[in-house]
Amino acid sequence: MAEIIGHFAPWDEFVLHKRLPYIFTEHTLPKGPDAESTNEKSATISREQDKQVTIDHFVSLRKALYKAIDEIPDDRWEGEFSIGKTTLSLYEYFKGLAQHDLHHFEQIENSLCK
Repeated sequence: MAEIIGHFAPWDEFVLHKRLPYIFTEHTLPKGPDAESTNEKSATISREQDKQVTIDHFVSLRKALYKAIDEIPDDRWEGEFSIGKTTLSLYEYFKGLAQHDLHHFEQIENSLCK
């Protein structure tokens, strides 16, 4: 479970600092980090550090991300932007991230129910 929770942090940081500031600008979006190495690194950190530190870091970053999302003007949610060759709306982008999160939260729930 720690690895799952811990892997959210680098991705929340990426969205917060490398996606949201650039989405509706003329600047090219920064390239995303390598998923495999990012997840491996976060898994290692999560196994080695105190679990409460992992949880607190995740909660802190997620709150910051929610705050940033809440500050997005309503008229921006349907505006389209491109990530590589994919064009999507901000709503679609966050819907995809939320579905990914739900998948992992289900893994945690299933683990707790065993």
